Amino acid sequence: MTNYLLRRLAQVVPIALGIMTLVFSLAHIIPGDPAVQLAGENAQPEDIARVRTQLGLDDPLHEQYFHYLGSLARFDLGTSFRSGEPVSAQIATRYPATIILAIAGMFVALSVALPLGIVAAVFRNSWIDNVARFFALIGVSMPSFWLGPLLIIAFAIHLEWLPVSGRGEGLKSIVLPALTLGLPLAAILTRMIRVSLADELGNLYFTAAMSKGLSRRAAILRHALRNALIPVITIVGLQIGSLLTGAIITEQIFSWPGLGRLLIQSIGARDYPQMQASVLLIALTYILVNLLTDVVYAVVDPRIELE
Repeated sequence: MTNYLLRRLAQVVPIALGIMTLVFSLAHIIPGDPAVQLAGENAQPEDIARVRTQLGLDDPLHEQYFHYLGSLARFDLGTSFRSGEPVSAQIATRYPATIILAIAGMFVALSVALPLGIVAAVFRNSWIDNVARFFALIGVSMPSFWLGPLLIIAFAIHLEWLPVSGRGEGLKSIVLPALTLGLPLAAILTRMIRVSLADELGNLYFTAAMSKGLSRRAAILRHALRNALIPVITIVGLQIGSLLTGAIITEQIFSWPGLGRLLIQSIGARDYPQMQASVLLIALTYILVNLLTDVVYAVVDPRIELE
């Protein structure tokens, strides 16, 4: 396990370098001049030129790139063009909110998908299974930019049970954003659990376990479900990264003060340091989640060897 982790961590270095290069390139390809954004549309050319010099945008692009890499090597994410504050301080303020939202969305997804997928697999081709598959089809078909406003109209405007946006009302504030993130994922996981568990229920070891005196419920929970979770873990691990990127849209809809909303604001302001740091952090988090997913494989099923 230790050797495997060291090899994977060594692989992160070239991957991270590629991500840094791609993020830097994309940031400078986006149309718009940060100096114009800061100086104002009606600013004089000499004022815009002075701002460009202050931001270091007059330097050749390759010099800006190596300066960017050098700053990252010192764990310096730079200073925001827009606010003048250290980028690391802004991320430290916003990123926990995104993590909380992603965890809440995954909690919603698993709370719905696990019981629904298990019941659908146990009662295959019954009306329960049909209802579960119908829910999965509806859930997959609903993008967050449509589901979010629909939930706002239903539960915040008409029923007035939950706040429309923001984070000021504690747990009530996270309900609608978590549902917006979690329900489409729950639909995907429900189908995955159903198919995986249904395959396990047809194996001989499951029949043998019941023949030894285990009840059907105990055989499902102790044996079949554990084996069925192996492919599900893959989906969950990948979807955690997707939740972080999907949170960008959800945070905009609900004015959630997270990293995704900060990224959108930095793109609008052409705030290169903030934009680059936000995308880089999301990408590195995705890589870390994939590594942890591989490790969980070995915990769930010791027969799996990490290579």
